[in-house]
Amino acid sequence: MNYSDGNEARVGDRVQFSDGSNGIVVCSIETGEYSEEYPREEWEYLKEGIMVNSETMGLVHYNEPELGMVLIERHK
Repeated sequence: MNYSDGNEARVGDRVQFSDGSNGIVVCSIETGEYSEEYPREEWEYLKEGIMVNSETMGLVHYNEPELGMVLIERHK
């Protein structure tokens, strides 16, 4: 999945939502990337999209990027 600016979503990315809250991408199902805390075996059934651990909403699955979701920092 890509953000609205065209960057591919990657595990560890810090994102910001239109309401100003932040989150971290913990799974990118399409690329097969999963963080240690959220292993493939538990989340690959979703088939597409990303999982974001949001500071205000908790764990959220996105099939496509939310309008206003922007990459603010890429984990190296």
